[in-house]
Amino acid sequence: MLKWMDVIKFASKGNPAPESKVVKTEDEWKKILSKEAFLITRKKGTEKPFSSEMCNLFESGKYECVCCGTPLFNSEEKFDSGTGWPSFTQPMAENAVAYHKDNSYGMYRIEVLCNSCDAHLGHVFQDGPPPSGLRYCLNAMALKKQNEK
Repeated sequence: MLKWMDVIKFASKGNPAPESKVVKTEDEWKKILSKEAFLITRKKGTEKPFSSEMCNLFESGKYECVCCGTPLFNSEEKFDSGTGWPSFTQPMAENAVAYHKDNSYGMYRIEVLCNSCDAHLGHVFQDGPPPSGLRYCLNAMALKKQNEK
């Protein structure tokens, strides 16, 4: 189980290697993503809070990167944070996401990206529920839900 100190270590000293790497040009990403998904994932945008139904969906399944399809989060780790964005306590694997220091907007945050394709997903905070204390606050447009069969 990842804790805040693990997140800080990865953001400071380097992330674990991904299972695979997906590299595309900006034009290639534009061809396969909606305009909104492109702005969020490739240009580090943020959707408006409470703009997605995904915040209130808790049925079983996996959440994959909308850009490359890498499995990122499991519904078992999803919770209602009340923030207006889908929130999770843990990624599916230690190397599923990457962490980068983000000092934009006069704040210190840790940005979360897909470790396979570098898509911006959101940020992770240390105000989540026990036992990890982590809250991965993600853009719904950066994720696609795969239901259990």
